[in-house]
Amino acid sequence: MENERNFYKEIFPYDEIPKVTFSSVGYERNLPDDIWVTDTTFRDGQQSMASFTVEQVTTLFDYLHKIDNNSGVIRQTEFFLYSKRDREAVRACQERGYRFPEITSWIRATKNDFQLVKEMNIPETGILMSCSDYHVYTKLGWDREKALKNYAAILSDALDAGIRPRCHLEDLTRADVYGFVLPLVKHLNKLGQEAGVKVKFRACDTLGLGVPYHRASLPRSVQALISILRNEAGLDAEQLEWHGHNDYYGAVPNATTAWLYGCAGISSTLLGIGERTGNTALDGMLIEYMQIKGDKELRLDLLAEVADYFKNELDYAISVKHPFIGADFNATKAGIHADGILKDEEIYNSFDTEKILGRPIVIQVNEFSGAAGVAAWINGYYRLTGEEKLNKRSEGVTLIKDEIANQYDDGRESAFSTEELVLLTEKHLPQVTAKFKS
Repeated sequence: MENERNFYKEIFPYDEIPKVTFSSVGYERNLPDDIWVTDTTFRDGQQSMASFTVEQVTTLFDYLHKIDNNSGVIRQTEFFLYSKRDREAVRACQERGYRFPEITSWIRATKNDFQLVKEMNIPETGILMSCSDYHVYTKLGWDREKALKNYAAILSDALDAGIRPRCHLEDLTRADVYGFVLPLVKHLNKLGQEAGVKVKFRACDTLGLGVPYHRASLPRSVQALISILRNEAGLDAEQLEWHGHNDYYGAVPNATTAWLYGCAGISSTLLGIGERTGNTALDGMLIEYMQIKGDKELRLDLLAEVADYFKNELDYAISVKHPFIGADFNATKAGIHADGILKDEEIYNSFDTEKILGRPIVIQVNEFSGAAGVAAWINGYYRLTGEEKLNKRSEGVTLIKDEIANQYDDGRESAFSTEELVLLTEKHLPQVTAKFKS
């Protein structure tokens, strides 16, 4: 193991945007047969918000279980154990008796905390093991030799306590992989093998610096990091978990790349909550899972309920553009788009969002919607199908479109509300609203 610090200043100059560099080395895809997501909403996610109450934790835990639908795709969830409220929340979730998600913890690396994990009957815990020289030398004041020695002692304490350890390789995407990380992981894995325990490792992209590109260089390359941990450190897929942040818009593609190159687990949070720009979004990774594995057991329709709970109970503002759960994610205001939807939803909707997510296409009517937008809104709101469906040339639709156009000619700027459109439909298409009410 080398003991000379390396801050990769050619990649992280600090007075400039970090650089992406490339090498001649490429890696083969190695998708594990079994992949899953884990949840850290109650640990990493909660750190960015007001602390959850016990009731809020158990409600969200219930949602994780229901969305997973006993599939094991949402394999685990992670909790703090520091405060009395933390421990009450864990006990309340344990009383549910769910198999999935399994409850794990995150602790400080002390013997007292290991004892707390054991007393709480939690089989696995995360342990922070910072691995970049920014942390080892500058934050902790150690060198690499001392870091390896200290981390090995911490791991031994966990093994002695009968706890399955999960080593969190903090700031991996700025770490010296061959100079420190690889010797560290090999040593810790060997200690686990000697104790008959498969030690787990969380590859932490702490600042969201990972990149998914083919032949990108270390330490930023997700392909390289996962491939090296698998092929050179000798880790099995189930020993590896990727934990990313979204600082550079890369959380979901980086996590998916980790899957594709041999990592079984992906750490995530509900709605992607977390420090700074947030963590990898659990909702995004469930969609990625469906694209890769095609599993139909997940209850993705409950994601909309989770979004409503965050808005109404936790006072959390969700971007209307948030994929899959935002108010506008499958909404259109453009008349040309509405015209396409009138002919065939598949033109502007890539899957049946109503069936899978419980989210029908939303047409928002404004000055650009035209008759097609009006017809599409009426068809959607009143659930008109087959021969009942209106087209943009229907007489009542034309009359409504003309009234809308007149208001914009008179200076209106806002979009029409549902209530306003209902009144216009009752006025010009009473047969539609009468049937709807019946």
